[in-house]
Amino acid sequence: MPSADAGEETGADLGHSHAHGGHGHGHHGGSHGGHGGHGHAHAPKDFGRAFAVGVVLNTAFVLVEATFGFLSGSMALVADAGHNLSDVLGLLIAWGASVAAKKPPSARFTYGLKSSTILAAFANAVLLLVAIGAILIETVRRLIYPVEPEGTTMIWVAGIGILINTATALMFMRGRKSDLNVRGAFLHMAADALVSVGVVIAGIFILLTDEPLIDPVVSLVIVTVIAWGTWGLLKDSVKMSLLAVPDSVDEAGVRGFLAGLPGVAAVHDLHIWPMSTTETALTAHLVMPGGHPGDAFLREATGELEHHHAIGHVTIQVETSREECVGEDCLESVHRPQS
Repeated sequence: MPSADAGEETGADLGHSHAHGGHGHGHHGGSHGGHGGHGHAHAPKDFGRAFAVGVVLNTAFVLVEATFGFLSGSMALVADAGHNLSDVLGLLIAWGASVAAKKPPSARFTYGLKSSTILAAFANAVLLLVAIGAILIETVRRLIYPVEPEGTTMIWVAGIGILINTATALMFMRGRKSDLNVRGAFLHMAADALVSVGVVIAGIFILLTDEPLIDPVVSLVIVTVIAWGTWGLLKDSVKMSLLAVPDSVDEAGVRGFLAGLPGVAAVHDLHIWPMSTTETALTAHLVMPGGHPGDAFLREATGELEHHHAIGHVTIQVETSREECVGEDCLESVHRPQS
């Protein structure tokens, strides 16, 4: 990311290197005055099949669960069906975002549509909040005006839900730690499996006690489970939307690494942000009084940032004078320790 005065930087280079391709390239002259460094991370895993299977299975189950919920008078089943419907919409949103994220960059969208996965994660969180509100309203109504549901129907229908939701959750398990978008889909399915277990338990107690209030009480437990998972998803998606440094990246560690590189006197204008739910970008200015060290230096630095800090898209600007370091960010420059 060149400075406004790049043309006045004596010997300053802006370098480009691609950590995965194993090659580097550079250019001299122009308004940037040099070389820049870029590394590119691996593309996110494709969960298209998992999304398709999840949508089909859960759509069918929503129809079955809602029908039997209304016929049996079980608010727990209706509540679970409502949540499952939000899951179907959530899976469609996440699936669409994962497809959009693969679109190549254009003149208008120079990063492509990678950040659509962040928007999808946020949309899923909001969708869950809406479902929570709807379930709460109906649950309170049932607490005031109890209706005795059919315990046997609750048990059989929720039992099917346990199988479907568990199977769907397992398809997203391997991507839940590395992709917030996939994590949102996984949390939807895993929470539903637990909720269905709760409905089965409620059905058993209703058969044993004939107590109609057990059903709305279980619905409140369902809402609590959903809210717990939703909070983490909402918090993380909001932070990503605001371009916060990802939780997986240690900003101080990255700054220290850059400051400790041979020949680096100071680091400033360091910015780290999520490009998507799986990719992270970095730009930084390195003050190197001895001049640009060459493309090999950039390739090595970007490779280390990707390997140790999971930052795959790196742009480094080299400056030979601290005069280019202006503004509040320069007060935070980290100097390389003197040996």
